Amino acid sequence: MNKDLRIGNLGENKLIKLIEDLILKKTGKVLLRDDSFFFNPKSRNVDDKLVLNSDMLVFTTDIPPLMNFYQTGKKSVIMNISDLIVKGVEPRGMIISLGLPKELKKEEFIDIINGIIDCSVKFNLRYIGGDINETKELIINPTVFGFKNPSDIIFRNGLHLDDILVVNNKFGLTGVGFDILLNRNGDLESFPDYRRSIMSVLEPNISGNEALILSEKKLATSSIDSSDGLSKSLHDLILSNPNLGFEIAFNDNLIDQEALKYSQEYNIPLVNLVFNGGEEFIHLFTIAERNFSKAKKEIQTRGGKLFRVGKVISGEYIYILEENKRSELKAYGFEHFSKPA
Repeated sequence: MNKDLRIGNLGENKLIKLIEDLILKKTGKVLLRDDSFFFNPKSRNVDDKLVLNSDMLVFTTDIPPLMNFYQTGKKSVIMNISDLIVKGVEPRGMIISLGLPKELKKEEFIDIINGIIDCSVKFNLRYIGGDINETKELIINPTVFGFKNPSDIIFRNGLHLDDILVVNNKFGLTGVGFDILLNRNGDLESFPDYRRSIMSVLEPNISGNEALILSEKKLATSSIDSSDGLSKSLHDLILSNPNLGFEIAFNDNLIDQEALKYSQEYNIPLVNLVFNGGEEFIHLFTIAERNFSKAKKEIQTRGGKLFRVGKVISGEYIYILEENKRSELKAYGFEHFSKPA
């Protein structure tokens, strides 16, 4: 097999056939070739509504150094299902539009599709179709959907004064990983003590148990995914809940110890690693204080994690509480089209 064969020499129909063959091999499902795509929800609840998310992956802005094409395919799915799951919605199906440069190698294309399919299989997500077009750079644009009664969806708005802020994982790993990959041209060999941090960037993963349980038990008052960074996620919650803000305890419940070690070793402010890393795909929730113990017990019993990291306060501010000292957080993470500070 010619490993240097470019997809520009294959054509659209052969690429579609490759996708069909890989889906059939890995899932036993036949990809439907038609002008539109069909999905049977098999839902018994007539009040369930279609819930969708579409988050585009673009090579120049979303793919860090050392991320391979298989990991790229997986990431394109992860970044979409995270936004659905955090609402308490189980992803059921997906269509994907692919923008492909003609210089892309056939083997690279196959790696991308394998990453997409393997991630779909892991989350029991049906890959049902999509579109292919020629573009200047790689673009993967999935649309993921599920079904949920709107009364069970955990929206951004809905938090209340004195609600508890909780997360399902600790922060700082991607801040470290991005600093190593982008600012130090490092890799796993040159930074062996920070393998978890580097892999958190190259192979992001998510846990869905917490959101689905909180939705099922109606215990969360709001939720958001942290893919744009913790500081921006908190700010986005404030935008959806006027006159309210957060006080965040800057302690072990919030901070991964690997980030603390890196901060001390390389003299980088820990607050930057924790609040402005981004792409953690950690889920944030607010829970009424009276329900916090029940929520934590439910989640731990079913193999999930929940860390109490702060509370809702009056006023549209974000404060960091560290060793009884309170300071305001003013940086709000990554935003497309924004000018660098």
